[in-house]
Amino acid sequence: MKVILAGAGAFGLKHLDGIKNIDGVEVVSLIGRRLEPTQKVAKDYGIAHATTDLSEALAQPGVEAAILCTPTQMHAAQAIACMDAGKHVQIEIPLADSWQDADAVNKKQKETGLVCMVGHTRRFNPSHQYIHNKITAGELSIQHMDVQTFFFRRKNMNAKGEARSWTDHLLWHHAAHTVDLFQYQTGEKVTQANIIEGPVHPELGIAMDMSIQLRTENGKLCSLTLSFNNDGPFGTFFRYICDNGTYIARYDDLFTGREEAVDVSNVDVSMNGIELQDREFFAAIREGREPNASVGQVLACYETLHLLEQQLNAQE
Repeated sequence: MKVILAGAGAFGLKHLDGIKNIDGVEVVSLIGRRLEPTQKVAKDYGIAHATTDLSEALAQPGVEAAILCTPTQMHAAQAIACMDAGKHVQIEIPLADSWQDADAVNKKQKETGLVCMVGHTRRFNPSHQYIHNKITAGELSIQHMDVQTFFFRRKNMNAKGEARSWTDHLLWHHAAHTVDLFQYQTGEKVTQANIIEGPVHPELGIAMDMSIQLRTENGKLCSLTLSFNNDGPFGTFFRYICDNGTYIARYDDLFTGREEAVDVSNVDVSMNGIELQDREFFAAIREGREPNASVGQVLACYETLHLLEQQLNAQE
């Protein structure tokens, strides 16, 4: 399967590293904002073609699919362009930074029937899969998810500490992980959502701290704290408070509420959530089926984010 990848930054490299472990997939073109560094990454990963033009990459012979790791503001338009070109597409989280754009991508997927998947990696991390499997088997029921998403980003930098060409967002990017995971793990729709945010950064133009509360139709709760001001260990830490035990998930690792390690090495074929996410994308294309984290499945997350944004706008 010939695929192209747009976005040669920190997250694009994570996908390229994961794809190296997947048989039968070849990245034939790499798209970046600046040609010279994009060519260097392409050379490092043995990719024959590099460009700054998505349409040029889509036109390469035999291309079936695209993975978009570009700035958030470009996701929706680029996803629609890929599907208009007849290509399956995986869009890194978030799908979009507005409900209108998210809905437009969903409508295009329905129109074309192509595989359109969003990179909601938490669905694929072995730690969260372990919890999901227990819930599906009837062994666990979530009572309360307490989630902390902490970074230290008072300057416009990416995960590699390099200057970014765009500005990240706590609500439309980082909250999207948890809002979707909460609905996925509980199997219930969020029916009540509240949000407050701290001061807007004078240079970045975004709120650096945020607090979100969610409640499902049957009363399951989620408390989400987000910060770009945290000078300490960073990442997202999930505490699952359940009817039959407590679990703490830190990316691909899982612990009990008493900090006892849980072996999740046999949950899936890899311990790398990004790799597992890509495996699902390629398998769905080959098998002609809807993938886990399809645009249709994650759309409820973006509807909730839209409602939260409306609350913030009303508070101004």
